[in-house]
Amino acid sequence: MLAFVFPGQGSQFVGMGKDIYQDFPRCREIFDRANDILGYDLKTICFEGPEELLKQTENTQPALFVHSLAIFELLKDFPISAAAGHSLGEYSALTAAGVFKFEDGLKVVRVRGKLMQESGIRNPGTMAAIVGLSIEKISEICASLKEVGIVQPANFNSPGQIVISGDVNAVRKAIEVAKQNGAKLAKELVVSGAFHSPLMTYAYENIASELDRIEFFKPKFPVYSNVTAEKFNGVEEIKELLVKQIISPVKWQQIIENMIRDGIRTFVEIGAGKVLTGLIKRINPDVEVVNVGTSEELKKFLEYGKGN
Repeated sequence: MLAFVFPGQGSQFVGMGKDIYQDFPRCREIFDRANDILGYDLKTICFEGPEELLKQTENTQPALFVHSLAIFELLKDFPISAAAGHSLGEYSALTAAGVFKFEDGLKVVRVRGKLMQESGIRNPGTMAAIVGLSIEKISEICASLKEVGIVQPANFNSPGQIVISGDVNAVRKAIEVAKQNGAKLAKELVVSGAFHSPLMTYAYENIASELDRIEFFKPKFPVYSNVTAEKFNGVEEIKELLVKQIISPVKWQQIIENMIRDGIRTFVEIGAGKVLTGLIKRINPDVEVVNVGTSEELKKFLEYGKGN
C-alpha cells in the first residue's frame, strides 16, 4: 500500500520547482495559476530567490504548497491509500485528497503564513532540536521550566529527535538542561517564531475565520492528522484540527507508525527536500521510502509507475 507525504517549513530552497516547471507543462500550469491567484510572483521567489524572501514564512508556506501540488498533479492517478503532511504539508495533503480546491487551499496557506509570521512578531519565540532523549524526558524538562516561560514539545519527528518551541529564555534553558541530561544534540533553530506553541495564539485565533470562507469536501483517500496522529474523521473534524494544529505538537513519528499499522509499506515524499524521507527511515528502516522533488526524480517515479 502506497502513501504520499508532504513536507513542511524548513524543506524550501532557492531553485525549487524550476526544473519541473521547464520539463512538465502541467506543472507549469500550476505555478502560473498560483501567481494569478496570489497576485504576486511566487514563481520567481521559488526559482530565483533571494533566499531571505523565500525564508519569510508568508512566502515559504505557499511556495512549498505549490511545489508539492505541481508534482502531485502528475501523480494523482497513482493508487494512493493514504496521505499525511508535516505542519504546512497537512494542507498540501488535504488539497491532494480533494478536501479543498487548489485555489482555496493556496489562499488559506498564504494567510496562515502571514498570521504565523505576525504571531512571531507579536510574541517572539524560538525553537530547538533535541536528539538523544526520550519523549518523556523532554516533556519533563519542559514542564520543569514553567517558571522561566512557555516551552513545550512542538514536533515529535522520529525516535530520539524532538523539536521544542516557546519563549526564547525557556527554550535556551531547556537546551542547557537537555545537555546536562545527556542529549547528543540540543541546538536552537533559525526560525521566525515559536511554531506549534501557545505563542502562536494570534494565528490560532484568526485562522478559523479563513477556513470558514472555503468549501470543504470529503477526502478521496484517508489523511492522517498532525494533532491526533489518526485519520481525520469527517469535514468538521478537519476544520477543528487545522485550527488546533497551529498551537499543538506535530505527532509525526506516531503518524508514520499508525500508517504502517494500517498497512502502508511504501511512502513517497512529494516536494522540496528530503526531510521526511530521513525521518521515516529512522522511524522504520523496513519500509520503502521514495523522494519525488526534482524533475529527474519525477521522471524516474513515473517510469516506475508504468512498470507496476
